Amino acid sequence: MKSNLLKKHAKSFYWASFFLSSNTLEKCSSLYNFCRTLDDIVDSDNNLGVKREIFLKFKNDFENKNLNNQIIKDMWSIIDSENISKRIVLDLFDGVETDLKEKVEINSKKDLLVYSYRVAGTVGLMMSKIMKVKDKEAFKGAIDLGIAMQFTNIARDVCEDKARNRQYIKHDFSSIRAIINDSQAFYEKSFRSISSIPVNSRFSVIVARRVYRKIGDYIIKQKNIDNYNKAGKIYVPAFEKVIQTLLSFIDFFELLFIKKLDHENQENHNILEQEINLNERI
Repeated sequence: MKSNLLKKHAKSFYWASFFLSSNTLEKCSSLYNFCRTLDDIVDSDNNLGVKREIFLKFKNDFENKNLNNQIIKDMWSIIDSENISKRIVLDLFDGVETDLKEKVEINSKKDLLVYSYRVAGTVGLMMSKIMKVKDKEAFKGAIDLGIAMQFTNIARDVCEDKARNRQYIKHDFSSIRAIINDSQAFYEKSFRSISSIPVNSRFSVIVARRVYRKIGDYIIKQKNIDNYNKAGKIYVPAFEKVIQTLLSFIDFFELLFIKKLDHENQENHNILEQEINLNERI
């Protein structure tokens, strides 16, 4: 089953996937498998030259529609059926390629936003297409949710990234706390846009947003860098997932009363627009 990788590697998303229809879950799992393949290429133990060679072959196979590769075949099926811009997928490749260096170091807000859009905002956009979202303002909110989740990933994986010679933020607790605070703002900005997701897929996104956001709270509970370093990879425990799922019903009913969307994160999107033409993607 395509959802096996989702179950193994993305526990928070797998939890939320129970609330999707089988058809939507199948497409989301295909998208996850595609993204996971890219991540595994970059994070493998191969030397940099070998990783670049494998990455470029996979990208070339994608662009040339090598349908002998089942993961690429499934991805092109989604692109065609959901009318996803190829430019979004190429943005994802650009983001992943950022990590194919001996040393990765991001030193500006703009570079962090662009990177997070490329590796995660793109996924939010594609998920929205799979879930039949039509509202342009909602697509902006999907980008915000993807960036929020990427900020959470960065906050959680500082030690792991340091071992791979990657620095998206500094390895100190004040920087970790700061990016979690930034992620909270993006989670907030994404909320209203969820009202544009058809009802049969909406609850899954509400749950994923709540559960993933909670990772940041568990990171903050470490209180200092020593505890953080000892904690290992931080997850949301099952009992907390149940609590957040129950609280999601409140969000669901609140969203029923939202009639008009106005995107409220234009300042950050203006920074993104310095390098990425979002209108071409949306």
